[in-house]
Amino acid sequence: MINKAPKLRYVIKRKTTSDVNVAAASEAMVELAAVLFLNSLAEEARGKAFEEKTAIIKAHHVRAVGKKMLKKARG
Repeated sequence: MINKAPKLRYVIKRKTTSDVNVAAASEAMVELAAVLFLNSLAEEARGKAFEEKTAIIKAHHVRAVGKKMLKKARG
């Protein structure tokens, strides 16, 4: 498995107060949620690129579906 936890731990510690302890299982859940969000974002961007008859997903495809995906992720 690729070692990405220290970087994630740094981000969590920086965004929260210093007295918050984050368990390793929580870090794994946060990383999994981020990966799932990025996967769904990539799928939506692929659909947008397909609508425009393009084989390559470009930045404007991701931006076009980004706001919609963020609203959907918030609930």
